[in-house]
Amino acid sequence: MSTMLPGADQAAGRTGSFLRAVLRQVATTVLVLVVVVLLWIAALRVWDVSPYVGKSPGEVWTSLFGEDDSAQLRTEIWALLQQTLTDAAVGFAAGMLTAIVLAAVVVRYQAAQGAVMPIAVVLQTVPLIALAPILILLAGRGYAIVAIMSAIVVLFPALVNIVTGLRSVTPQMRDLVLVYGGSPSTVLFRVGFPSALPALFASVRIAVPGSLTGALLAEWLATGKGIGYAVVSAANRSQNARVWALVVVVTLTAVLLYLLAQLVETAVLSRFGRTAGSRG
Repeated sequence: MSTMLPGADQAAGRTGSFLRAVLRQVATTVLVLVVVVLLWIAALRVWDVSPYVGKSPGEVWTSLFGEDDSAQLRTEIWALLQQTLTDAAVGFAAGMLTAIVLAAVVVRYQAAQGAVMPIAVVLQTVPLIALAPILILLAGRGYAIVAIMSAIVVLFPALVNIVTGLRSVTPQMRDLVLVYGGSPSTVLFRVGFPSALPALFASVRIAVPGSLTGALLAEWLATGKGIGYAVVSAANRSQNARVWALVVVVTLTAVLLYLLAQLVETAVLSRFGRTAGSRG
């Protein structure tokens, strides 16, 4: 009779838990997409939308794959999507890095909370479309405005989540580090950030679609590039099939990026022996 060492048994258990979590997340994503397609079809029928304006999933598929100029359309959309993903990546990095730094400052220095949080709340509550003209005047129409507008969308929820995670360190853990000669900064970086991993990944999952939304807004209002501007331009020219194709592609991209963030979260938290997805 073969025996399994305790360490190997635990590793096998973690691997099995990881695979189950991955399958569950993929199945949930597929189910969400199916429900969205069914609601899409139902909405077109219930509100009796004109076929000229409202395109069904089948018509969008035909536009992308079943017409003579479908290959050209896909090439154009791919180029636009690359631009939008680049813009979203810039905004994601700017927003998340800013949120992490501000969260560390707020938790390390309590007096900073009164200065940081009101500004974050104002940026969250004021409509971005109202701030856009001022931001464009200040930052121009390059990557700086993309980073700023996407970061504004990402910043507040990420900041709140990460601050909550960093403050989840128990008094006993804090006292233990201090007794062994650690400083408050040591508590923050050696205990706070590992404890905040679930909150950090929850922020990442929120930030991924948020940064994409910020990029689309920046493209529409400022840069005149990417899918954000292409949708408005096509709508103004009544190219409705193109509008629907663009919207479907960017929506699928957002869903897949969210799934990717979930899978990365599952892998990292499994590595640290935590239950992935426990925070939503």
